[in-house]
Amino acid sequence: MVVRSKAPLRFNFAGGGTDLEPYKNENGGLVLSATIDKYAYGSLIVRQDRNIVVQSLDYDFMAKYHLDDEMPFEGELDLAKAVIDGLKADFKYGFDFFIHSDAPPGSGLGSSSALVVALIGLIKHLQRMPLTSREIAELAYQIERTDLGIEGGMHDQFSAVFGGFNSIEFSKSAAIVDPLRVEPEIVNELEYNLLLCYTGRTRISAKIICTQVQACERKVPEVLKALDESKEIAVALRKALLQGRLNEFGRLLHTAWTIKKQIAEQITTPIIDKLYAAACESGAMGGTLLGAGGGGYLLLYCEFGKKHLVAEALEKLGGQVVEFTFEQRGLQTWATRD
Repeated sequence: MVVRSKAPLRFNFAGGGTDLEPYKNENGGLVLSATIDKYAYGSLIVRQDRNIVVQSLDYDFMAKYHLDDEMPFEGELDLAKAVIDGLKADFKYGFDFFIHSDAPPGSGLGSSSALVVALIGLIKHLQRMPLTSREIAELAYQIERTDLGIEGGMHDQFSAVFGGFNSIEFSKSAAIVDPLRVEPEIVNELEYNLLLCYTGRTRISAKIICTQVQACERKVPEVLKALDESKEIAVALRKALLQGRLNEFGRLLHTAWTIKKQIAEQITTPIIDKLYAAACESGAMGGTLLGAGGGGYLLLYCEFGKKHLVAEALEKLGGQVVEFTFEQRGLQTWATRD
């Protein structure tokens, strides 16, 4: 039997960073996000022995282990190994694990967390584990942030599990997912006017996140103020989206980006600033850099009549325009005997 899974990647429109400790514990966090038709994928084939073979189809890398061995965390395939290590207690047989993603780690689309969610989904499906969606998200957070010690917040895991447009609130003890019922015509128009551009480079988000965490621990006034304002913009964006006021949504994205750059100086770079300025000069009404910053993808809102001009300007500077649509479904798993 073959078990497969896929978990969607996401856009975080505003509020990123407010889901980090200690800020969320002391002030509460709020992130506005939506999932797209780019995914982290997993496949699992049951073996007749107790060996585990993990293969990354993106990097042509394979590793082999035994169920009775301790998993070595050496920087290669650690996300997959941590999921296996955390859930292997009841395994009677080994399996072959195949993983790949539509975007690399460090892209700003939450691909690492989506991969962890997809892998948990595989094992849940195979073992018929009685995990709720919330429990899957919380387990993914524990594996990635606690077990592996990778710096980051909580909204990526919840976005990948639940899918769709969500306003997610965070406190010290809980995450509350509020699914947004955005009218289909509003979603279509938003897709029509948004432009996704790869900046040409990824980044190590943990370094930027570490800077944010340290600033919050030191209670740096400018950073705390920027995070407070980021939550306020997330609320305003949510209202504009639900009411279909999309030009205002685009302008608010610009405000969100202006605020985001105040959280840590590493969030933007000269190349990102140049791409964003060119987009605005060509007709973009606003936009933001997705993820923690430093690289990855720019998301830009344009009146459709000017979208092609913005795309041309970005591509002249080395940006890569990427097509997408929104995905309303979260984690999906299924079995096949082919």
